[in-house]
Amino acid sequence: MALLQIAEPGQSTKPHEHKLAAGIDLGTTNSLIATVRSGVAETIANLEGQHLLPSIVHYAKDGTISVGHSAKLFQCSDARNTISSVKRLMGRGLADVKKIKEFSANQLTASGMGMPAVVTDNGIKNPVEVSSEILRTLANRAEQALGGDLTGVVITVPAYFDEAQRQATKDAAELAGLNVLRLLSEPTAAAVAYGLDTGKEGVHAIFDLGGGTFDISILRLEKGVFEVLATGGDSALGGDDFDRAIAGYLVEQTHITADDHQARQMAMLKAREIKEKLTDAEIIDVDFYHWKGQITRQLIEELISPIVDKALLACRRTLRDAGLKTADIQDVVMVGGSTRVPLVRQKVADFFGKPPLADIDPDKVVAIGAAIQANVLAGNKSDNEMLLLDVIPLSLGVETMGGLVEKIIPRNTPIPIARAQEFTTFKDGQTAMAIHVLQGERELVDDCRSLARFELRGIPPMVAGAARIKVTYQVDADGLLQVAAEETTTGVKANIQVKPSYGLTDEQITSMLKSSVESAKQDIQARMLREQQVEAARVIEAIKAALQENGQELLTADEIHAIESAIEQLEIIAQSTDIQAIEQAIKVVDNNTQEFANRRMDASIAKALVGHQVESLDDVVE
Repeated sequence: MALLQIAEPGQSTKPHEHKLAAGIDLGTTNSLIATVRSGVAETIANLEGQHLLPSIVHYAKDGTISVGHSAKLFQCSDARNTISSVKRLMGRGLADVKKIKEFSANQLTASGMGMPAVVTDNGIKNPVEVSSEILRTLANRAEQALGGDLTGVVITVPAYFDEAQRQATKDAAELAGLNVLRLLSEPTAAAVAYGLDTGKEGVHAIFDLGGGTFDISILRLEKGVFEVLATGGDSALGGDDFDRAIAGYLVEQTHITADDHQARQMAMLKAREIKEKLTDAEIIDVDFYHWKGQITRQLIEELISPIVDKALLACRRTLRDAGLKTADIQDVVMVGGSTRVPLVRQKVADFFGKPPLADIDPDKVVAIGAAIQANVLAGNKSDNEMLLLDVIPLSLGVETMGGLVEKIIPRNTPIPIARAQEFTTFKDGQTAMAIHVLQGERELVDDCRSLARFELRGIPPMVAGAARIKVTYQVDADGLLQVAAEETTTGVKANIQVKPSYGLTDEQITSMLKSSVESAKQDIQARMLREQQVEAARVIEAIKAALQENGQELLTADEIHAIESAIEQLEIIAQSTDIQAIEQAIKVVDNNTQEFANRRMDASIAKALVGHQVESLDDVVE
């Protein structure tokens, strides 16, 4: 009798052929990883059930590297060695990032390739290295949850990321040991997730306001095909700017000095807390740095209103690029945690003339869309497979005589794309030509960004204007550029893979990968130690809080003394590097507090039963 092959919808009939792939939202404030399981795209949580991974990395003097929630603990106590919002450093020059205030607590320096780097007690760390730690942590989480190695990942980037920023992101993934199937623009990823849920065809606006970047994309969805009509935004605008505006108000009220970096970092953390609380409340009480007062939602909206207006200005420009009006937009999809702010939703609704849609969790939608694409690109069958036509964010051109820029591929051209244009020589007998690759919208070379230079040699000597030089620009699906030049009469060729000046060289990446392999054992030990120390700190804090709450009423003086002695011993041992000793000290504390925990539970139950009759409780059970 023949046997039927049964499989989950959208998955291979042979489970061993299903390739594990994931989508990663590498965010400024938080990052996530998602995958498709049993035909459903979902984000992956860590062992504590947390889906969001704070995009924070801490480098300790002993070589320990903490990522995410554990690194967040050091933001105030060791701000100099704690790096957050690293996405804002990607692909930028040192002069650019010195103006970004959230790195005021870090000591910045220039790396060998012109990228900014942060000086830490564990050495100089560039943005690519820091981002690779975040990516590696997410990948490890996915592989533990899925029970196997990832075939590949799709990593999302802001639509407005330029060549250097995209290349730096890809370098970080390579350093983390990941196979990048594609770099996908964040708004496009959100459209994938949202479009699958709604199935609405037409023109949509994707309003993506994250922690550190803002993107606005206009997309047309028609017969399962997403086409990006235009993109715009600001790669240095986001919810962090809201926090800074609120923190500035706190600094004014508390008179914190400019050189008190720890207090200013605490102000940023408090500002974020205030912003999140006022998302639901109209007024809250604030106690910060010897200042007590009330802050209203109206005050916060006055502080952040100019920032939201900057985002709407970008929306206006992008609509103009697409040749559309607000009335042409069918839906406005909200993406990014900062879109939870009521003022943002109100102003977006007023601008587009319709209430925005936020049916999918704005924090998770980008990662979910990336996971869907990763599943398709990895070769797994999908009932909802779609064609994605992404676009390049900025025009690509070549320098011509007089310092002018000839655009080869205009901005908002769908990718992948290859375009060629012919040029000729300027002088009689010219046997070589310098090709200067540029990016930008301006007409003069000095106003655009230089991406690469190379030379085409071996041109036969001819009179000026006789040679035919064909220059071809090819942009792949990741938005990365390759340029080739050919003299068509002789077939002489030259080409270059454009690797912007703020990326890493292949030699640097190889060296870093070799170093990470050689240090793998020490890294594992350091991680285990840090995990035990964090667990010790958690236990100590929890027990101290319990003792303060009802230790006097439930314990004798001798019992309290025994518990406090065990805690003191744990505090001392936790400072050591002996993992087993710390683990044993935690067990001693647990044993000493077991009876205390039982009494607290009994007291809690007794309190809950006050005023109830046994008969009524029996009725409830029945």
